[in-house]
Amino acid sequence: MPFTSAVITFPGSNCDRDMAVAVEEVCGGTVHRVWHGDASLPEGLDFIAVPGGFSYGDYLRSGAMAARSPIMQAVVEAAGRGVPVLGVCNGFQILTEAGLLPGALMRNAGIRFVCREVPLKVENSQSLFTQRYFKDQVITIPVAHHDGNYFADAETLDRLEGEGRVAFRYAEPVNGSQRDIAGVLNEAGNVLGMMPHPERMIEAAQGGSDGRKLFEGVLAGLNVSA
Repeated sequence: MPFTSAVITFPGSNCDRDMAVAVEEVCGGTVHRVWHGDASLPEGLDFIAVPGGFSYGDYLRSGAMAARSPIMQAVVEAAGRGVPVLGVCNGFQILTEAGLLPGALMRNAGIRFVCREVPLKVENSQSLFTQRYFKDQVITIPVAHHDGNYFADAETLDRLEGEGRVAFRYAEPVNGSQRDIAGVLNEAGNVLGMMPHPERMIEAAQGGSDGRKLFEGVLAGLNVSA
């Protein structure tokens, strides 16, 4: 069966088209563009992406209002059934606010917006999302955020480390994130939140293709056709 995916759009999303283009380019199939106010997702989805941007203008807390949008209940339920869910940047913030991932994303250290390419170290190469990388591989992916400082209590951080749920780590200081964490997985391994934007690094015209393998890994792991 062809790959079927959904990209969620909220008021203030600005990376939803980038994400849809990346998923279609790498995974093929049908990419559904889903509005946050919808109460349900298309049936038979193989993959859901919650993209970056500034949903609801980042009022209250980044991602907090979007996490209460009608569509997020359907996303939570799909994740519970094992559907892979990727949240990037604001999408990562939304997934933590929705309770799909632990921790919180706080204001960057130095209170500065960070927009540049950064080196990432692959910490876990055994997940659905990271299987096309190798452990300790350093890749280059862009970031663009003001609230990407990952925070969790020491017990949660230790559990994430011990269970291999830190997917990516910054290879240099970027935003003050505890233990330089750039991306984390849920317990089941089918939900990944990360601040860097892999959809912006899928072909040479973008300056590199290090993000492409993340989407290739999802496609290969699900064993569906492009």
